[in-house]
Amino acid sequence: MNIFGAVVFFTLLITFLVKLVSELLNLKAAEAPLPGEFIGVYDEDAYSKSRDYLRVSTSFSLFGASVDLAVLLLFWFLGGFNLLDQLLRGYGFHPIATGVLYIGVLMLMQSLIDLPFSIYKTFVIEEKFGFNKTTPKVFAADILKTLLLSLLIGTPLLGGVLWFFEETGPMAWLWAWGGITAVSLLLQYVAPTWIMPLFNKFVPLDEGELKSAIMDYAATVRFPLTGIYVLDGSRRSARANAFFTGFGKRKRIALFDTLIAAHPVHELVAVLAHEIGHFKKKHIIVNMILSLGNLGVLFFLLSVFMNNRALFDAFFMQNISVYGSLIFFSLLYSPVEWILSVFIQSLSRKHEYEADHFAVTTFEKGGALADALKKLSRNNLSNLTPHPLYVFLNYSHPPVIQRITRIREVSAADNAKPLN
Repeated sequence: MNIFGAVVFFTLLITFLVKLVSELLNLKAAEAPLPGEFIGVYDEDAYSKSRDYLRVSTSFSLFGASVDLAVLLLFWFLGGFNLLDQLLRGYGFHPIATGVLYIGVLMLMQSLIDLPFSIYKTFVIEEKFGFNKTTPKVFAADILKTLLLSLLIGTPLLGGVLWFFEETGPMAWLWAWGGITAVSLLLQYVAPTWIMPLFNKFVPLDEGELKSAIMDYAATVRFPLTGIYVLDGSRRSARANAFFTGFGKRKRIALFDTLIAAHPVHELVAVLAHEIGHFKKKHIIVNMILSLGNLGVLFFLLSVFMNNRALFDAFFMQNISVYGSLIFFSLLYSPVEWILSVFIQSLSRKHEYEADHFAVTTFEKGGALADALKKLSRNNLSNLTPHPLYVFLNYSHPPVIQRITRIREVSAADNAKPLN
């Protein structure tokens, strides 16, 4: 094993061990008694159920991660990458076609490994705890639709990237980055109209108290709304959510029907005020810039390591190829990706606080966001006392207790402001 192989191998082991330690610490932290803020929201049975859900889902997650790691290491050290490459090369296809097939087969293999875990999580764990509403028919249809979209969108994208690195010389990384960026922005624009409705129905919100309250609030913060939709989330899960998607005239607010059923109007408007806060604070643009910037760095470094013989030797490969470079560099880059993900999670938590602040200070009943968060936590069986290390590594949102505390402080300060 050379230096490249050692970096990948030990990164895989270290990240797994860090995950294991953080998960175990998180389970230990969940033994804490019910926080006082949630007395009256949770009864003892509900709180016990949330901890049971955490234990079951954590055990299942660790088992899945162990299987993934074991399969990858076995495939690697038994020469699987090279055997697959030699098999596909034997068909005599163009290198780009061979590359698309090579990466496609690896992705299909990973999907087949993940499928039993997905089935068990959906139809056993989520079913046991009252979340699953998905039928086998809907589950299978989602898989087929995802596969079809991957073929229609992912195949030409991957082929384009391989073509750039095969044909356009030293600046291939820049062309590939530009191409992927353009397609990503296009998908952000068209997804609400053409892609997302393949999986969920978006029905315009009926006229009434809720829509009037949303429109009135949006007008106070000068946020133009062109579409407010109800999404049939209950078709798959009992969980509740709300989100914005799209740009410009295709921008839309989506409220899960489960969210509408569980909250009064003022709490729903407070939740949407939080989501509008993300737009007003430019969080979506910042996240997109960071994501595309990371992609640019990745493509540049890929060009540096392109067709590196030592990198291919680390994976026991006979032949060098652009598609092999893409796969093996992604594994080599994984420690950087891991560190960046921790930074992105930290920034995301900061953004959540900012969006909460926006909701509380711009909506007259913004303090109701705290009540909405309590109900969402109860209904989603959220962990109320996560361990700080687990939060640092995994949470895109601050722990709910911290959010509620901050909301109370902002609300009190806002109410204490003198009237002009």
